[in-house]
Amino acid sequence: MHVSIVLFTSDLRLHDHPPLRAAHEARQVVPLFVRDRGVTDAGFGAPNRLAFLADCLRDLDAGLRERGGRLVVRSGDVVEEVCKVATETDADEVHMAADFSAYAHRRERRLRRALEAEGRRLHVHDTVTSAVAPGAVAPASSDHFAVFTPYFRHWSGVRLREPMAAPRVIRVPDGVGSDELPSRDGLSGVSAGLAAGGEAAGRSRMASWLRDDAGAYEDRHDDLAGDATSRFSPHLHFGTLSPVELVHRARKAGGPGAEAFVRQLAWRDFHRQVLAARPAAATADYRTKHDRWRSGRAAHDDIEAWKEGRTGYPVVDAAMRQLRHEGWMHNRGRLLTASFLTKTLYVDWREGARHFLELLVDGDIANNQLNWQWMAGTGTDSRPNRVLNPVTQAKRYDPDGAYVRRWVPELAGLEAPAVHEPWKLRGLDRAAIDDYPDPIVDLSEGLARFKRARGLD
Repeated sequence: MHVSIVLFTSDLRLHDHPPLRAAHEARQVVPLFVRDRGVTDAGFGAPNRLAFLADCLRDLDAGLRERGGRLVVRSGDVVEEVCKVATETDADEVHMAADFSAYAHRRERRLRRALEAEGRRLHVHDTVTSAVAPGAVAPASSDHFAVFTPYFRHWSGVRLREPMAAPRVIRVPDGVGSDELPSRDGLSGVSAGLAAGGEAAGRSRMASWLRDDAGAYEDRHDDLAGDATSRFSPHLHFGTLSPVELVHRARKAGGPGAEAFVRQLAWRDFHRQVLAARPAAATADYRTKHDRWRSGRAAHDDIEAWKEGRTGYPVVDAAMRQLRHEGWMHNRGRLLTASFLTKTLYVDWREGARHFLELLVDGDIANNQLNWQWMAGTGTDSRPNRVLNPVTQAKRYDPDGAYVRRWVPELAGLEAPAVHEPWKLRGLDRAAIDDYPDPIVDLSEGLARFKRARGLD
């Protein structure tokens, strides 16, 4: 019987897994995950993602054992470790999911060359981590779409493959050595409120959210206190949920809420196809505005206040504190905090993107970097100079102040609208807010500074 290796990367599931199904056909299979030294050395081994990853690997191993198999874990250089396992098991082919980052492309090329030199084959499968693969749709005049609306129109017309069931039985060759499974226990720097990872947790949330909450998504997804977003982003990042299956199930559920949710999945694929075509956008402006971002001591102090959730603008501070506690932030909060840093404080978007990647469990290069650029006005936004007013936005998306009171306990005794503008209460008998700071910048002054910098005044 032939032996195939399935190399898991950001696709840590058994359901709807084309590489696993292809390898499983009349073969023994080595389900392999390599703790990639190249990823951790590049600074992407953030504690929250390492903890969530440990949960995912343990859950994947448990699912494999229920089917008679197990997960093989190795550590080091991916190419070297895959080739070692192939030699140990006499595997003649390796299956893996396609990825789109510059690092992933280099890894794939190196792995293909190394395997072919040994007479083995590498099979790379699309639509494992994306619903529509980067490059599958493109305008006639370019290799990618730079505007979401026409992209979404073409994306919506793609006929998606049908989701695949998980294999019933997995046969793993005897004697394949494995490292111990990692654990979140003992990891330092993990957010106290970090959610549990793994396919079982992801599928449970998918079933309950599509049943109970998807219908209200269009109306409630911006409600900060209502927390009505799907919270699928960590599971999509680690691949414990399939984007193809999510689109199918949402469309089957039907209704405006499901349609609005599918649109968000399309945004995820949109950013992936932009970065696949323009990998430099991970660190460089997609469309530069020649900004001369603030630097020096004053800017440094502002950045630290922003990170700590002590800007004096309650909704901004609430979102930043949620990020630190949960390793996750509501999408509306991400927009607000990014606008505040880049437009109101006029600080380089890369400072914010770096901080988010240090904490976000769903810290995805395409979505994180390109959403930051969208908000900074250096990305694909057709209105690059829009500025979100945190007070106006708070009154709209947290009208009774519940979100602010949840995350900023200094203001727990205040009601709206005072909870959104506590500085107006200075001098009154409000001892409860004594420890809450005054605003670090006047909004009108920040807006004027931004307009001058962009030549808009």
